[in-house]
Amino acid sequence: MNIVCLDLEGVLVPEIWIAFSEATGIPEFKRTTRDEPDYNKLMKWRINLLREHGLGLKEIQDTIATIDPLPGALEFMDRLREMTQVVILSDTFTEFAKPLMRKLGWPTIFCNSLVVSDDGFITDFTMRIENSKLSTVRALQSIGFETIAAGDSYNDLDMILNSKAGFLFRSTEKIKADYPQFPAFETYDELLNGIKGKM
Repeated sequence: MNIVCLDLEGVLVPEIWIAFSEATGIPEFKRTTRDEPDYNKLMKWRINLLREHGLGLKEIQDTIATIDPLPGALEFMDRLREMTQVVILSDTFTEFAKPLMRKLGWPTIFCNSLVVSDDGFITDFTMRIENSKLSTVRALQSIGFETIAAGDSYNDLDMILNSKAGFLFRSTEKIKADYPQFPAFETYDELLNGIKGKM
């Protein structure tokens, strides 16, 4: 039995931190997992930057409320879920994801959580499990699923490399050049057909 594992940001919705960078006018927030392979390092840097600018969870959630799924993402998810089981594996946080899941028709998402102080500042984060995307893919395989994975960033590569089939979707030129063995798609129709061909 197949299960498709998808990244969230950059694949189904815009990058939250890029939207937040544009909303605040602070260009440093544009740095994402497309640029920094070490997620822990990236998040600690973001938390320090938020504190430096006096920004908390509410300001990020206000930005997220304005974000819609990428054009065609909801239709893609509907078509994909008619074919097979789908789970979103994301390094985002439950405190960010809920309004986006509502707009995508409440798909299953496995993500992480934030530690927030009483005054609303993000002080830390808790990963659901170490190497969460790879660990989840392996756990799904251990209970009889064959995984097919798609993502756009460095933190998606482990789940793509360790699945029966994997795809890059709207990724960077560098990642595509470094991993030429994976089909790289730009449209949802291409991705849907690629997945269908591996089922």
